Formats: sequence, C-alpha cells, structure tokens
Amino acid sequence: MSPKRGERVAFPAGADEWEVRFGNTTAAKGWENLCQQAPGNTCDAWEQMRTNRTPRPPTPRHHQLKGALAFAEHGGKQLACWQIEVTGGGRIWYLLDPDRRTVWVTEAGTDTRRKPTKTKSLKTERVAARARTSWRRTTPPELTTRS
Repeated sequence: MSPKRGERVAFPAGADEWEVRFGNTTAAKGWENLCQQAPGNTCDAWEQMRTNRTPRPPTPRHHQLKGALAFAEHGGKQLACWQIEVTGGGRIWYLLDPDRRTVWVTEAGTDTRRKPTKTKSLKTERVAARARTSWRRTTPPELTTRS
C-alpha cells in the first residue's frame, strides 16, 4: 500500500525498533477506527509493537495468542501471532517477522464480534475433540490399583 496525499506520515524505525506494517487492507481500516476511537491507547500500542513486541512476562492485555491462533502464515513463513487489547473491545493482532524486523498488523479494530467468533469456534472444536476422545478412557483413575 503506497501512501497517498493527505495520509499520515509514518515514522521510520529507529536503531532498536521494528517497522510496523499492515498485512492487509482490513487491518488498515480497523487501525483507522482504533485511532479515531482511542487515539492515546492506539499510540501506546504502536509504540509497544515497535519496541516491546514480546513483553516478558506477557500481560492479560498483551500476549501471544494460544492454540491454533498462536502462529499464522505470512509471506510463506509461519510467524508468531500476538494480541494487544487496546480498549475493552478494541484489539490488534500482529505477526512477528524477525528476518525483516517487521511487525505485520493482520487484524485491528473495535468490532469485538469478529474475534470472539474466531476464538469461540476454536473452543468449540476443542470441546468436541475432548468429547470424542473421552470414551477411550478404559479405567477410571479411582479404580486404578497402586503397587
């Protein structure tokens, strides 16, 4: 995406910083929504992505996603996927590309209906998988004899 007349000017990455780029157009539009609704928090999130991409220890508001969402493909590579909770309903999902020192923003916005649908379907799949495998247990733990 090339910048056009009237768009914001992006800062170049400093010596110890990473570039922050949009992975798709949807993320760019969602980013604009976040900037309008929570400019201070979005600015803080942008700074975190550039300088503190993987906080140690992770916090409830800034952490790597889990399960099937923990990694995603971008540019033919599997990359770690992280989330920053910008507001109660605003999220940024991003991928870390260490080879290019780039953070790829893949999801951003204040629409909380999208993300829970993705994560909810994964939880439903896990529960169904547990139910399918639970019948395989042959001996309940309380009936197991100890030697």
